Amino acid sequence: MDIYQNDDLLREKGFLKIAGIDEAGRGPLAGPVVAAAVVLPKGVRIEGLRDSKKVPEKEREYLFSEIFHVSEDIGIGIVSHEEIDRLNILRSTKLAMQYAVKDLSQPPDILIIDALSLPSISIRQISFIKAEDKSSSVAAASIVAKVVRDKIMTGYHRQYPNYNFEKNKGYSTKEHLDMIRMYGPCPIHRKSFQRVMSLELPF
Repeated sequence: MDIYQNDDLLREKGFLKIAGIDEAGRGPLAGPVVAAAVVLPKGVRIEGLRDSKKVPEKEREYLFSEIFHVSEDIGIGIVSHEEIDRLNILRSTKLAMQYAVKDLSQPPDILIIDALSLPSISIRQISFIKAEDKSSSVAAASIVAKVVRDKIMTGYHRQYPNYNFEKNKGYSTKEHLDMIRMYGPCPIHRKSFQRVMSLELPF
C-alpha cells in the first residue's frame, strides 16, 4: 500500500489538517516514553519515509531533518520514568500522545493514531494497527519520536555510562540486563517493570 494513500483519502473527505501520532519507548526498561504529532502538507512526498523501526539510524537522522523542514506543524510529548512508574506504561503512552497534540500550534482536523485512542481529546480520531505502515503522517511521527527519545537516552548515557544507554537506548539487550545485574537499577530505570526489579542483584 502507498503510505500516502490513507492521508490523501482523508483530505479528499475534507480533513485538510491531519496529525499523525506515534510513540517511542513503550518497551524499554529505562527512560521516558516520547510521542510526536506531525502534520504534513498536502502533496508533500518524503523519499524513504517509513516506520522508524525499519530505518537505520543515519537515515532516521536525515528523515528527521526532512520532516522538520517540510511539516506544517510538529508537537512533542514526553512522560518521564517516574510518571511511568506511577501511572503504568499504557496510561503514560496515552498521556505523552495527549501532550504531543497539545504541543501543536493549532488543533488538527483529525488524528491518526497507532493502535490507540485518546478519549480525553475531542478531536476526531482514527486508529490503525501498525499505522506507521499505513499513514505518512504517522510514519513521520514515528521518526520524530524515535530520534527525540534516542537523543534523550544519549544524554542519559553521559550521566550513567555503566549501562551503555547510548547504544541500547534502555531496551532489554543482554548487555543491558547484565549491567543491571552487576550494578543494580540506576535512577532512570523503570522500577515498576518486573524485568528490572526481578534480576538477581549483587547485594
